[in-house]
Amino acid sequence: MILSHVRAGDLTLVVSPAHQVEISAIADATERVHLLTLLQQSGVKPAFDLPRVRQRAEALTAQGCGPADAARLAFAEAAGADFVTCDDRLLRQCRRVGSSAWCGTPLAFCDKEELV
Repeated sequence: MILSHVRAGDLTLVVSPAHQVEISAIADATERVHLLTLLQQSGVKPAFDLPRVRQRAEALTAQGCGPADAARLAFAEAAGADFVTCDDRLLRQCRRVGSSAWCGTPLAFCDKEELV
C-alpha cells in the first residue's frame, strides 16, 4: 500500500546512503537488483549534511543503538522523514532515544496517513 502511494506521487520515499550500503550487502542478486531499481525509480535522494548525520548516528550508537540502525535513524531525522520499520526492537530503541522522527510500523504509518 505504501509503495503504491509512493508510485502515485502521494508519498515521498527518501533514500539515504545507508539504504545503498545495506542493500549492496544482500547476497541474493535478484533481490538486490530489485531493491536498488525500486529505490532508483521511486526514491528521492536529498542532500544531507553528512558530518551532522554522522555526529547524530554516533550519539545514537552511544545510547545503545547498533551502528546500522543509528545511521538509518539519523538519516531519517536529518531528512525530516518518517521512519518506517518492521523491527519491533528497533522501534523500542527509537522511542527510548527520543527520536525527532515519527517511528512506527508500516501498518501504523498507513493508519497515520489514512492510506486506503
